[in-house]
Amino acid sequence: AGAPTPPTVHLHGQSGAGKELVARTLHALSGRPGPLVVFDASVTDPEMVRNDLFGHIKGAFTGATGGREGAFRQAHTGTLFIDEIGELPLDLQPRLLRVLESREVTPIGSDKPLRVDVRVIAATHRDLESMVGAGTFRTDLFYRLSVVPIELPALREISEDIPLIVQHLCERLQLNCRISAAAMTALQSYSWPGNVRELRNVLER
Repeated sequence: AGAPTPPTVHLHGQSGAGKELVARTLHALSGRPGPLVVFDASVTDPEMVRNDLFGHIKGAFTGATGGREGAFRQAHTGTLFIDEIGELPLDLQPRLLRVLESREVTPIGSDKPLRVDVRVIAATHRDLESMVGAGTFRTDLFYRLSVVPIELPALREISEDIPLIVQHLCERLQLNCRISAAAMTALQSYSWPGNVRELRNVLER
């Protein structure tokens, strides 16, 4: 419990640039014994975000026949990857800031905070600084998240790395294929609007 929690990382890059892969790599290299838990703030019903992140106790609301841990407690001693953090509702941002600063989470329906040892990695394709300027993202949360900012380049900006990425994807996907020099040149010449996700799909196809 006395071990310092690693600093929060903010990954920024276009859709499909491989943010989750970077998060999984950071977790694997962290040596943290707990799991990597992925929470996607863009696909969750806004009414359920608080419940999904912080959990609830039995009887907290109608239909709560049992308790729920929530993503923070599920990731205890591990890593919580919050994808598309820019979609997080404004009224929930102070609650997230409080958990990041106190390392305590209070489930819905409870007044008893619970300690959590969680390394947080947040990611978004949106420009959080512009959102701060527009008042749709809290300044204090932005700075709390951006202790270690990492900018992920678009695939077209790192065409020299495409052969290595192709090799890695073929091994990971167990694709038994040989790519000719002409095919590799074509892969390196394309603009890849869908980034690494699109490259993976092309290789599979």
